[in-house]
Amino acid sequence: MTDVEQALALIKRGTEEILPQQELVERLRSGRRLRVKAGFDPTAPDLHLGHTVLLNKLKQFQDLGHETIFLIGDFTAMIGDPTGKIQTRPPLTRDEVIENARTYEEQIFKILDPEKTLVMFNSSWMNAMSAADLIQLAGKYTVARMLERDDFSKRYQSGQAIAIHEFLYPLIQGYDSVALRADVELGGTDQKFNLLVGRHLQESYGQKPQVVITLPLLEGLDGVQKMSKSLGNYIGITEPPEEQFGKLMSISDELMWRYFELLSFRPMAEIEDWKRACAEGANPRDFKVRLALEIVARFHGEEAARKALEQFEARFRRGALPEDLETVIVTAPEPEGIGIAHLLREVGLVKSTSEALRMIRQGAVRIDGERVEDPKKVIPPGQIHIFQVGKRRFAKVEVR
Repeated sequence: MTDVEQALALIKRGTEEILPQQELVERLRSGRRLRVKAGFDPTAPDLHLGHTVLLNKLKQFQDLGHETIFLIGDFTAMIGDPTGKIQTRPPLTRDEVIENARTYEEQIFKILDPEKTLVMFNSSWMNAMSAADLIQLAGKYTVARMLERDDFSKRYQSGQAIAIHEFLYPLIQGYDSVALRADVELGGTDQKFNLLVGRHLQESYGQKPQVVITLPLLEGLDGVQKMSKSLGNYIGITEPPEEQFGKLMSISDELMWRYFELLSFRPMAEIEDWKRACAEGANPRDFKVRLALEIVARFHGEEAARKALEQFEARFRRGALPEDLETVIVTAPEPEGIGIAHLLREVGLVKSTSEALRMIRQGAVRIDGERVEDPKKVIPPGQIHIFQVGKRRFAKVEVR
């Protein structure tokens, strides 16, 4: 393979679309150092593994020698990204945005090389834009084109309100590419419309339009919905190592391969070998341990990952856990999941919810070896855990 072919193979790993791919090939062949940007609105203080899908792709461009730009959308965060929203979202205050942005800068360098990363804030150019400039920008896109966007179209047809400032969001995100003269922009599949607006605006301002690369939205621990803190199906990159390790070990065997592709830095050829080994009878758990070790080491170091594994093994392999536990499937009554007391009753670990609540108050209920403190705890769908009541009652449960 040529250098360009090798670079393209690395870039294509885990991507959904490259628009247009031939333009990317031509830019790679030019030998020029490309300007590659990915934008993040600081709408919450903590990043999770879903965010790192983009960060990992940025790192790959970084490793290939290109200029990588981590763009913090501190200006756009105050508008609020309307993507996927059925109603206008409340804007964040300036103080909230600044505080969240500060934590982002600390977290991204767990993956990116600080010496090779340009951190930018889109307020740098947007605060300098006059009202006349903004009107000129708005004149470069039509309402008809804006309503082609799926979520705007659905809201318009159903009579849901669309505030004028929401139309500004994709325009400003697109203008970021103009301000940065971006060659490539990365984003989730849900951002495709906004990324293509960037191409349109660059042409309008006389620039060569950027190549758009979309990446899939990482499924959360439930294996169904995208990873989200609000859904409780996330793994935060600042979570303690033992917490990260335990959560990764709880994912399904099928989801493990998805995580390997999008989160691991191991070569795909090696991952495919492991996948074949599992199909031939190898224990998927052994490979899940490799995934958990890699991810925990990335954010906490090799020693912390090793200790997290030791704690996990001590909890499950050296304890009194029965080896012949079969998985019991419980259907969650709500999309959010099932309450711990109801689950314990469903699987027969207690006779009633009142007994479950009493056992929780006594500190006799554990999930994966960890004592349950909250009697209102909800177990999200898609996860598999070991539930224990007292010293001798166990159940391995999958919530669906």
